[in-house]
Amino acid sequence: MATPVLICDDSSFARKQMQRSIPDGWEVDISFAEHGQQALDIIRQGQIEVMFLDLNMPVLDGYQTMQVIRDEDLPVMVIVVSGDVQPEARKRMLEMGAIDFIRKPTDNAKLAEILSQYGLYSGDTSATQRAEQVAPVAKESKVDKLDAYREMANVAMGQAGESLATLLGEFIDLPIPNVNLITNNELHMAMADIQRNDSVSAVSQGFISAGMNGEALVIFNDSNFDNMVKLLKYQEDQFNNSESLELEALLDVSNILIGACLRALSTQLHSVFSHNHPIILGRHCDLEDLLKTTTHRKEDMLAIEIAYSIKSQNINFDLLLLFPDKSIDLMFEKLVTTTF
Repeated sequence: MATPVLICDDSSFARKQMQRSIPDGWEVDISFAEHGQQALDIIRQGQIEVMFLDLNMPVLDGYQTMQVIRDEDLPVMVIVVSGDVQPEARKRMLEMGAIDFIRKPTDNAKLAEILSQYGLYSGDTSATQRAEQVAPVAKESKVDKLDAYREMANVAMGQAGESLATLLGEFIDLPIPNVNLITNNELHMAMADIQRNDSVSAVSQGFISAGMNGEALVIFNDSNFDNMVKLLKYQEDQFNNSESLELEALLDVSNILIGACLRALSTQLHSVFSHNHPIILGRHCDLEDLLKTTTHRKEDMLAIEIAYSIKSQNINFDLLLLFPDKSIDLMFEKLVTTTF
């Protein structure tokens, strides 16, 4: 008899990836939900035994969904599948009752091992990909392309957040990435979460791989610097003045975020990115003036904006990834090829 399974993720691309990862030989009846509220409505009907749950979603995120499942004692086994792989995220979900936590993109062998451990799957754990056809992504659909890029960014964002959490010893709040195909004149629209009333400082770093290139910017609200410097626990006697401390903080956090993101992109796109030395794009300046100096001045581009925050310390900063038009289609082809 088929096991009723629910895949809850706001990304259609991610739902297809998850469906593809379910081991061949496990007889399942799969349903889908785009956010936690939708998932709860389905679970309350009493027909779901296992749910694969994402964390970063609109309407009701994974944390909120898991809390309701716990409060109402809903009869479903939850396996978290998330790009947010911080130890604190894993701890929170397991404490609320999830049986396990898997990082995106899903390790098929690891998934089969977990399912076997809990008696959900007794087949060959080496047969870790479904033989049945999973509907591919429509290659000409702008909506599907944006969805694929958003999921790519979600995984990269999570790995960068994990690296930063390790460095700072703080939980990093991760958003749903803001992804847009825009012209250079519309670049400011991708920065809706940044407070334009305050001055900002930023680091830029270019990167390149075969047929693809881009630019990464880390943008700090200047009012955050004092708290950030305290978290980094620098020895003040190593620096001449507060300006040197700020500069060191700017470069250190930028290196962590950009480096981790590029490693995650390399894995997903099966390409190795080399990168230039970081450049101080501007300090204590207006955001609009700063964005005018980005490298892709005359090209349409894919803009991915990730608004990180450390709520406990009142710290906010943004990572902006810009890909010129000539790189966009190749990235999509690589994502689709490696998934389907």
